[in-house]
Amino acid sequence: MPPAPNTGAALTRRQLLLATGASAMLGLTGCAPTTPVTATPAVPASPPSARLRLIGEARLPSRLQFQGTTVGGLSGIDYDPASGQYFLLSDDGSSRNPARFYTAKIPLDADHLGQPEITGVTSLRQADGSAYPAILRGREVLDPESIRWRAASQTLFWTSEGNALAGVAPSLSETRLDGTLLRKFALPAMFDFGLLQGPRSNLTFEGLTLTPDGNSAWISMEGPMLQDGPLPTVQAPGGPCRFTQIDLASGRALRQIAYIPDAIPHAPVPPATRADNGISEILMLDADRMLVLERAYMAGYGTDASNSLRLYLIDTRQGSDTLALPALQGAAYQPVNKLLLADFSAFIGPGTGRRLERLDNTEGMTWGPRLPNGNRSLVFISDDNFNTRQITQLLAFEFFD
Repeated sequence: MPPAPNTGAALTRRQLLLATGASAMLGLTGCAPTTPVTATPAVPASPPSARLRLIGEARLPSRLQFQGTTVGGLSGIDYDPASGQYFLLSDDGSSRNPARFYTAKIPLDADHLGQPEITGVTSLRQADGSAYPAILRGREVLDPESIRWRAASQTLFWTSEGNALAGVAPSLSETRLDGTLLRKFALPAMFDFGLLQGPRSNLTFEGLTLTPDGNSAWISMEGPMLQDGPLPTVQAPGGPCRFTQIDLASGRALRQIAYIPDAIPHAPVPPATRADNGISEILMLDADRMLVLERAYMAGYGTDASNSLRLYLIDTRQGSDTLALPALQGAAYQPVNKLLLADFSAFIGPGTGRRLERLDNTEGMTWGPRLPNGNRSLVFISDDNFNTRQITQLLAFEFFD
């Protein structure tokens, strides 16, 4: 597919207006709303798949065994261009095997995504060098979700969603390649679980990305905190979700923006069954622009349509700094504007060229190697939840900026 026009370092005024419709005009004219903007789904400036060209799909076998561990629950992925190695984070909080990440080689060129090869497994360690426990007071305490490689320090950063029942807060940690813990960041108290405020259980630090200079990290909430707004429904968007920038040298929170996720794309069947939508991953495009992956699930539609994936572009310089706001519901702030880049439903079904049979529970996103024409590859991975009815699916795309 032809590339979209280059947008430069920031979203243009026209794109921002297209992305959020009339609701975005409040921010562009300087009027701060007293309540979160109820945005309609973002309208793309070009067809909703023109920014991505599907290169290929690959899958890992269900319940693949590697060095005494079960490969599955792969919720995070990152790539080291220097070694050509990928890091894959399992969300197994030591309930099956010790909490761990894998290394892998994944052949990828302009026209082909090859079969991934798992090359190593490393257990994550606590400060005292021991493996993370499976239980604390009868509850799982670790829920790894996203992983990022920083070349400058040769270390890995990763998030855990924590555990509300055990009172273990979501976290951001830095680990050596051998799995030993270097530090666990002291994050704002707003992220501690509480009865009436704080994160909702299992809707915390699903996303993580580093800025290109490696000096700071952004962590993203999968869903809104209790005091910030409602969960998405079929009728209305949810949120807002907080995205927080952390200085990696000092560990200090620098700023925070609010992002409003879409409404659930369509109702589940039957209507009372499960349906949700949230932020599953984020990835810096450059120093200021960020890709945001929204993932929805609607029960009852079969494997080809039960999962929805939409890729958005935001500019982190837009929107109010919400770090000092204890609650966003009823507060005066401006959420960040968003531009739809791709709806993955465009890649499913019969047609010419490469097509996908289905999508799954995609939670990981990373830049892959540069393609021969200079464009970047973009790689996604799904979390199979260690469920034989789901798949570990890798998708590779050419990205047009």
